[in-house]
Amino acid sequence: GPNYVMPEYEVPDAWESAAAADVEGEVPPILDWWSAFGDPVLDSLMIRARDANLDLEIAVGRVSEARAFRAIAGGDYWPQVDGTGKYTWGEHPLVGGGPFESWNFGLGASWEIDLFGRVRRGAEAAGSASHAAIEDYRDVQVSLYSEVATSYVNIRTLQARLLFAQDNVESQSETMDVVTARKEAGLVPQLDVARALSNLATTEALIPALKTGLAAEKNRLSVLLGELPGDARLRLGPYESIPLPPDSLVSVMPANLLRRRPDIRAAERRLAAQTARVGVATAELYPKLSLGGSIGLLASGFSDLGSQDAATWNLAPGFSW
Repeated sequence: GPNYVMPEYEVPDAWESAAAADVEGEVPPILDWWSAFGDPVLDSLMIRARDANLDLEIAVGRVSEARAFRAIAGGDYWPQVDGTGKYTWGEHPLVGGGPFESWNFGLGASWEIDLFGRVRRGAEAAGSASHAAIEDYRDVQVSLYSEVATSYVNIRTLQARLLFAQDNVESQSETMDVVTARKEAGLVPQLDVARALSNLATTEALIPALKTGLAAEKNRLSVLLGELPGDARLRLGPYESIPLPPDSLVSVMPANLLRRRPDIRAAERRLAAQTARVGVATAELYPKLSLGGSIGLLASGFSDLGSQDAATWNLAPGFSW
């Protein structure tokens, strides 16, 4: 089959967008990018999501599965050995109709001589699939951490909007009282009272919607953390401020960005695995050579197993096409 060659791709050396012209060309942190926000609550949420998110646990399980398949494929390089033990008792007309018994113990081995590379390509495919599973795990991490950060920022934003709305209700209630008093004194028309009442009612109508949105966002964050919904379980603490990015932003070159994306790296590893499987399928067109054999003990009585006549062996080279 074909040898795998990593595909070449053309990308520009720099971003063409004018918005990226003033961005620094340093290497931003990957593993804990959220630490740039300087929010300890967000840091703790990321740790809890990493330890308890169910999608991440599934991805970890798939990595373990892929590594096990890689070990199984690598085991095909070596002889397959098994042990047998059997005791038989019965009657048969060919042995005089009387009862008979036999004892049989032995070791057998078989080995496929990988003349055309079927086993080698299979191990290569399993290794590439294992690497793809690791990149899938990292891709889940990228999605999970971005969703947790987005949900947390949304919660802090809704909390801020709710505080502003409640403050506006208080100030507009005071304005309503003033306008009503001025109307009773004959200083303003009824229209001003209706306008103040409308402004107050509009602001008050925002509060239930904001509370509903805040509760829904908290439930979403709880799911991301692998927990049951509830404010007490989230342990967000009192509202402080909306997390803001640092003043200086960093960027990477387009080619480096592609290399760092786990979904692209996983796709490349799957391509490598599929290329190796072409070799496995091609090798099926050629003969298979195998070498087998066994050694053991066979006797009609347990006490006879130690005699020289009880020893058995065979050697069985095989050929199939």
